[in-house]
Amino acid sequence: MATVCLVTGGALLMTRRRSRTRSVWTQVSVAAMLLCIAAAAASAGLHGADLRRGPVPVLARHYAHVTADIELTADPRLTRPRIKGNHAAPSAVVVEAEVRRVRGPDGRTTATRTPVLVIVDVSSGRGRRSGPPSAPGREAQAPPDERARSPWLSLLPSTRVRVAAQAVPALAGGDRVAAVLRVRGGGPPEVVEEPSAAQRLAGRLRAGLREATDELEPDARALLPGFVVGDTSRVPAELDEAFKATDLTHLLAVSGANFTILLALFIGPPGLAQRAERRGLAPRLGISLRVTALVGGALTIGFVIVCRPDPSVVRAAACGSIALLAIATGRRRSLIPALATAVLLLVLYDPWLARSYGFLLSVLATGALLTLAPRWSAALQRRRVPPRPAEALAAAGAAQAVCAPVVAVLSAHVSLVAVPCNLLAEFAVAPATVLGFATLATAPVAMPVAKCIAWCASWPAGWIADIARTGASLPGAGVDWPGSWPGALLLALVTAALVLVGRRLVGRPWPVGICLVAFLLVVVQPPSVTRVITGWPPPGWRFVMCDVGQGDATVLAAGEGTGVVVDAGPDPTLIDRCLTTLGITRVPLVVLTHFHADHVAGLPGVLRGRTVGAIETTGYEEPVDQAEFVHREAAARRIPVTRAVAGEERRTGGLAWRVLWPPPDSGPVPEGPNDASVTMLVRSAGLTLLLLGDLEPPAQRDLLRSAAPADLRAVDVVKVAHHGSAYQDPDLIRAMAPRLALISVGSDNPYGHPAPGTVAALRAQGATVLRTDEDGAIAVAGTARELRVARD
Repeated sequence: MATVCLVTGGALLMTRRRSRTRSVWTQVSVAAMLLCIAAAAASAGLHGADLRRGPVPVLARHYAHVTADIELTADPRLTRPRIKGNHAAPSAVVVEAEVRRVRGPDGRTTATRTPVLVIVDVSSGRGRRSGPPSAPGREAQAPPDERARSPWLSLLPSTRVRVAAQAVPALAGGDRVAAVLRVRGGGPPEVVEEPSAAQRLAGRLRAGLREATDELEPDARALLPGFVVGDTSRVPAELDEAFKATDLTHLLAVSGANFTILLALFIGPPGLAQRAERRGLAPRLGISLRVTALVGGALTIGFVIVCRPDPSVVRAAACGSIALLAIATGRRRSLIPALATAVLLLVLYDPWLARSYGFLLSVLATGALLTLAPRWSAALQRRRVPPRPAEALAAAGAAQAVCAPVVAVLSAHVSLVAVPCNLLAEFAVAPATVLGFATLATAPVAMPVAKCIAWCASWPAGWIADIARTGASLPGAGVDWPGSWPGALLLALVTAALVLVGRRLVGRPWPVGICLVAFLLVVVQPPSVTRVITGWPPPGWRFVMCDVGQGDATVLAAGEGTGVVVDAGPDPTLIDRCLTTLGITRVPLVVLTHFHADHVAGLPGVLRGRTVGAIETTGYEEPVDQAEFVHREAAARRIPVTRAVAGEERRTGGLAWRVLWPPPDSGPVPEGPNDASVTMLVRSAGLTLLLLGDLEPPAQRDLLRSAAPADLRAVDVVKVAHHGSAYQDPDLIRAMAPRLALISVGSDNPYGHPAPGTVAALRAQGATVLRTDEDGAIAVAGTARELRVARD
């Protein structure tokens, strides 16, 4: 009994001690949390004070013209042209800086330290150009990053510049900057103080990397600087969109993965970093562990300086160091507090990171690699999956599962090919990154050697680009998803359900095989299989109007796997998917009716992976920048560019057409690009289709007077001009009296297309009106006697 009492009493005492210990730890945790909140609030308050003090916010509220001395805090970057309606919005140089001295309209000069965003207009104001296509070797072939190169882009962080600008309130990102300084004109900046020595060295290294990659293939030339230092100025818009569609964008940013690969090469493979048999450059050079740690710290500092000293790079270095330390020591669980500490310090350093989606994604991805990935890898290995594939699959799956809900909020889209594309790209990421850093280090001392290393790096870089383009072009590459936090929660629940189902299926060959085949069919959507299941594309289709949003893209069947493409729409990915779904692999001719962006910006998607015979355009080459874009894309692939003129007749397979407009040079001068649209009368299997481009009433009336009456009065199908706008000639509508009117238009477009009056006028003539914003892609099949229509 005494023993029982003693044991019971001891148990009660231990319980009380544990309770007290637990209580003490709870109190300490709460106190630490409150202390962190107080520190974050104080840091945010101090940073916020910079946005309110001094004269800059007051001048911005009055839209004053000022002269300011600014110090760059990050590298200038060139914005990408955006497709807005029928034109591409011009690029601008964006600079993050601090105002150190400002002189207002009253002439008073004030010293200050205020964060601002500087926007420099670099539009060149080039005039109209018309005439024959540019000959090879002219400016039209210059790469976009060189043509748009501004002297502002050569400035380095810590440089002080004097600018004459208009101060305006910050409409976006106003929680980080006190004002926006708009600088008109793209002239050279007035430098008042050179950058620091460290930044000059970093600038020379980056310039050497660019020079060493100048002679590579376009994809490698664009990607290698992005893999190494986050320089994406050479990445074309269509490749950037492909990386976004496949969730490979993190490779183009300065991420922890770059830093992890670099240090892993130095200290050795995971798990051996602290052992006598460790491998890597450090032990091979006889460097001790302590010296290795010091050199690793120096590499960290150098990485931050060379890859630009902004918060995103600091975040990448911190998260990359933590991830590497976790896999090197094998103590993943104990590094969760280290990750939390790093996050806290980074937020104290820059409070606005707490509102940054990029920061959130970095933390989530690192946390997933520390927690979920090891468990998933072990589970896969228990089910007889080899270690290396298990680790790769677990890492990619864990990062995607955790980050996908946040990405869905940002893009309202979920990629179905993200994990496969990341897995395939992983084999090339390390070689490309290591060789890229070797090129960076070698270029200043031995440029020929650096170019040889860069050539070797171009192979894995090209592999990654091919993966991104191939994945983005698949018809089932992604699905639309609600871009809201409830949508993110729904995606998280769906992901959890898939993980639970996957746990039961792994290790069962037949169910896994069936799931993989089903997944491949959903993503690839082979035309023969898709036609059986969905009926799209319909057998014997003659014309297809692709759904490319607010733009035009039509495909004319010209044989098995062959089609003539008329206009390419505004988005390369959308037209590429449409052509892939239709099974088009050969395009004898691409007709671009005029050079507005909503008709030509998607041209790279047409050219991607297909044999293209020629490109035919109008002779009125405006807008000039879009005309040069077309000639540049054609010259890069050695595709001839010809000019369409009224009276031209062509035939390929069972397809025949005649160009009705524009007239020769001796004809009426068009009032703008729309009235210079190539207009075609197409015949296929007895069906007649009239493609009007974006013709407006003046040209429509001239067309009606110039064309033979039989040409316009025997129309079965008409592609309505200018997305069904209100500007239509009623006499032409009455003359055509089509049976079917097709309108290519984007949903919720700001122009009100199609106009209700235009739709009513077409229906009054007995036409059935279909529109891509409501009906999706539209296919026309059959003959003149039995016209059939199918919708995707």
